[in-house]
Order: sequence, then C-alpha cells, then structure tokens
Amino acid sequence: MSALDADTLIAGVRDGKRAAVSRAITVMESTAPRHRALARELLAGLPKRDSVRVGVSGVPGVGKSTFIESLGSTLTGAGHKVGVLAVDPSSVRTGGSVLGDKTRMARLSADPHAFIRPSPSAGTLGGVARATVQAMAVLEAAGYDAILVETVGVGQSEVTVAGMVDTFLFLTLARTGDQLQGIKKGILELADVIAVNKADPEDPAREQEARVAARELAGALRLVRGHSEWAPPVVTCSGLTGARVDEVWGQVLQHRDHLGPDGLARKRAEQQLDFTWALVRDELDQRLRHSAAVKSVQGDIRAAVLAGELTAPLAADRLLAAYDGVEP
Repeated sequence: MSALDADTLIAGVRDGKRAAVSRAITVMESTAPRHRALARELLAGLPKRDSVRVGVSGVPGVGKSTFIESLGSTLTGAGHKVGVLAVDPSSVRTGGSVLGDKTRMARLSADPHAFIRPSPSAGTLGGVARATVQAMAVLEAAGYDAILVETVGVGQSEVTVAGMVDTFLFLTLARTGDQLQGIKKGILELADVIAVNKADPEDPAREQEARVAARELAGALRLVRGHSEWAPPVVTCSGLTGARVDEVWGQVLQHRDHLGPDGLARKRAEQQLDFTWALVRDELDQRLRHSAAVKSVQGDIRAAVLAGELTAPLAADRLLAAYDGVEP
C-alpha cells in the first residue's frame, strides 16, 4: 500500500467511517511486514483522542456478553460511541475466533453508535495484545469515547487486559455457599470494580443472594487489598434486565476520577512502556519463527527432542544459536 492509501485510511478513520475503521484494525492485526509498516504509519498519523478504557472479565457463565451489550446500549443511549474488543487467548492455541460475540450481541451489533470487533484468530498472546492496543487507538481516533475490552478466556489474558485499560471490571455470580469459589486472589488484586451479575429484581431470592455475595466479596477484598488507596466497590446488577448497569458505569467513572488527570496520564505512560517491551518480545518471536536459519535446523531439533535425545534447554540453545548465526 502506498502513502496515499495510508492518508486516505487515516482520513476515513478520522471521519468515523466504519469501513475505514474496520480496515485499519485489520492492518493492525496483520503480521505481514508490509502491513506492519503501514500500521506504524497509521499510528503516527491518527489523531489522539481520549476515551474511557475498561477491561471486562469474569468467571465462566457470568454473562459477560449480555452485560456488555446492556452496558453498551445504555452508553449509546446516553450519547456515547462504544467500541467493544475481545481478547481470546484460546485462539492462540486453537486458531479459533470469537465471532460468536457478534451473534450474542445482536442488538449492540446493529447499533450505529457501536463497533464490535473479535480478537485476531492466531498468533501469540503478545500479538493479540499488540493488535488490541492498536485497535483501541483506531477506535479513539474514530471518536469512540467508551472502549470495552472483553477477556474471553481466563488467566494470563486478564493480566494482559488489565495492563492496557484505565479500569478493570470483574464480573462474578452469586453461588450458594461458594461465592468465592474459583475467584483467584490475583483477580481480586487486579480488579478496580467488582459487579455481581444476574441480580434480577424480578427474582427477589436471587437478588438477595447477589447482595449476600457482594458483602462477602467486599470482606474478602479488605483482606486481600488491606488499606489500599482505592477500595474497589462491589455492586450488584443484572445484565439481562439492565438493572443497575448504570450504577456499575458510575463506579467506573468514580475510579477514573480517583486516578485524576495526572494519575491517569502516569498509568497510561507506564502501560506504554510495558507495551514497548511487549512489542519487542512479539517482534523477536516473529523474527525467530520466520528465520531461514532456524527453519533449516528446527526439523532435526524437533525429532531429537521427541526421541529423547536432546533436552529442552539444549534444544533452545541450538535454535537461538542458529538464529544468531553462531555455532552452538
């Protein structure tokens, strides 16, 4: 693509044209060298605009998609433009995608003031993170002032998403007798706001159960976080009915106010530094995978490792030696 194409694409994104936004994000996701060069050109030329960046994670079956659709519709109804991105670490291993999100968020997908984008379908988790961070820049340049980043999987993806957003929102469920079951201490340390979902007002028993769970979580947070500067609030809501979803957003904005302009700028600057090293690691990974010298030896090394003739550390040394062009 030529510089003129980049200029045209930048102009389209700046004007909020959906086709241009989609194409620009596709370029950001690509690992092709020519697309990577164009991505750098786009990032340099896109206007810098501010948005509220929120990561949304939760236990399996918590109803993240339903909640995000409800929250997104609430925000667009209030005059916001909403972008939804997904980070799916399972796609790194299986090559699968989360295109189902568009099906599950049918109402939000049809909203002209919302833009939903699944994660890349292949590559490393670092590559997925790279694409997501750069996709946020595209959406911000296009005027989307609220960006929701959903973690489709669990584990490392939550840490990754927490490192690219302003506020990390954790969704959980009320479960009889085991509300804390399956919630790792690390998640409680990451969360800025916690919401107990499926607290439906039409079901008083379920709503009461959610309130009990919220109190228990608040107590657990005091043990985990101690007297931290920000005490993550624990609220209840119903993504299905939309009940108190606006209150969850209010807590997100309170956290943002707590950070303040200086704190937010400092947090984003630190994230950019971390992202710099993530880009370095991802680029080195790509170079290693595409190295002709590595490809020339990896078949023999693979066979030796599988046959038990070569240990993993020695195999790694030989691959790196091939990449560096030195004798192992």
